[in-house]
Amino acid sequence: MNRSMLMLLSTVLLSGCSVFMDKEVQWESVQPEHFPVLTAVGYAPVSAQQAETDEQKMLMAMKASKLEAYKELAEQVYGQKIDYKVTMAQAAMGNEQLKASLQGVIRGARVVKTYPVGQFYATEMELDFKQVYDLYQNAQPVRRVKAVKYY
Repeated sequence: MNRSMLMLLSTVLLSGCSVFMDKEVQWESVQPEHFPVLTAVGYAPVSAQQAETDEQKMLMAMKASKLEAYKELAEQVYGQKIDYKVTMAQAAMGNEQLKASLQGVIRGARVVKTYPVGQFYATEMELDFKQVYDLYQNAQPVRRVKAVKYY
C-alpha cells in the first residue's frame, strides 16, 4: 500500500512538472498602418456664464467651449450610450424618456483655435492618433509574439 501510494505520488509530481518547460518568448512592436485625425468643435454661450464681469464670462465661455469640444471628441472615440424608454400609454401622451451618457479619457488632443462667434465662443480641437499611439507606446508598448523557443 505504501509503495503504490509512493508510485502514484511520484507520477503526479513528475507529470505536473512537464507543464513548466523552459521557453523563451521574443516580442516585437506592431505599429498601425494608418493614424486618423479627429476634429471637433465646441460652443458655449457667453451670456449664460455665471460670473460678475464680462471678462470673466468670456473666459468661462472659452473654458466651457473647450469642454464641449472634448465631449465631441470622446463621442467620436468611445461612442455614446443611448437609453430610450417608452410604453404605449406614454407614447400616446407624448411622455418619452431619453437618456444619453458618455464616459472616456481623451489624451493627446490639442486646441487648434478658440474664437468668438456672435454671443458664443467656439473651440476647435483635433486628436491625432499618431500622437495618441506615441503616448501609449511610452507608457505601455503594444507587442505581439515574434518567436517562441522551447528548451
